[in-house]
Amino acid sequence: MTAVDNVEINTFSFTHAGKIRADNQDSVLLCRNDDEINYIVGHLYGIADGMGGYAHGGIASSIALETFFETFYEAEGASPLQKFKVGIQNANLSVYQKAQQLGSGRMGTTLTTVNIVGHNMYVGHVGDSRAYLIRNNNISCLTNDHTRVGELVRMKILSPDKVRTHNQRSVLDKCLGVSLFVQPDIFKVSVSENDIILLCTDGVWSVIEDSEFAQLSQDIKDPEKLALKIFDLAMERDSDDNLSIVAIYLKRLGKVTDNSDSRKISFIPNFLRKLIK
Repeated sequence: MTAVDNVEINTFSFTHAGKIRADNQDSVLLCRNDDEINYIVGHLYGIADGMGGYAHGGIASSIALETFFETFYEAEGASPLQKFKVGIQNANLSVYQKAQQLGSGRMGTTLTTVNIVGHNMYVGHVGDSRAYLIRNNNISCLTNDHTRVGELVRMKILSPDKVRTHNQRSVLDKCLGVSLFVQPDIFKVSVSENDIILLCTDGVWSVIEDSEFAQLSQDIKDPEKLALKIFDLAMERDSDDNLSIVAIYLKRLGKVTDNSDSRKISFIPNFLRKLIK
């Protein structure tokens, strides 16, 4: 995969314990803007929310992101969709194995990641952290919440406007680390210059409406100012969870020629290799 070097993507991220929680179980991880690998495999960003009801949520979220990024960059020559598939399985396995090593019961985390390659964005998602796309002041939530309440919405039993206040909003149906295999959502969407991508944990989106994210971004194009404005609003509304966000402004995108399917993936446990065939 070869990319021209006229890409300009501005980003800012933060993670904060919030007002209520004593510890922060969220994690964020970004590619380095000055890293040459961004021009080869695209720009990679991720966010994870460790499950507070399980042990060592902060460890789980950190391990998931680190394993996913390591697998992604080591999977030389594979397509982005292959990298996401194997990277998420490896992240799931790493969290599961860590729980066994610590002997502390279950460890779990959400994981939402995006890889921007030219005018394509690849998304991998497990749990209820979210990825949003804002274009021309219109917002789309790209991800589905893997929760009991999210399933009720998809079944049209519950209206979407009831999600944020539902007493079982945070009860996950799917996460990383609780079993040997997980079925993530992995897909591709088209992106354009001047798009804004937001990744956030449920401590943020549970107290801010989708339309408000779009409204805030209308006059704020600087990702740092936008992210901090969102954070301030979430704190003002007394979010009861950790608060994490990655704000990405696609100022200029390059062209990419993809020849990545010609080689095999490395850095995969043998029993996972069959998943990408």
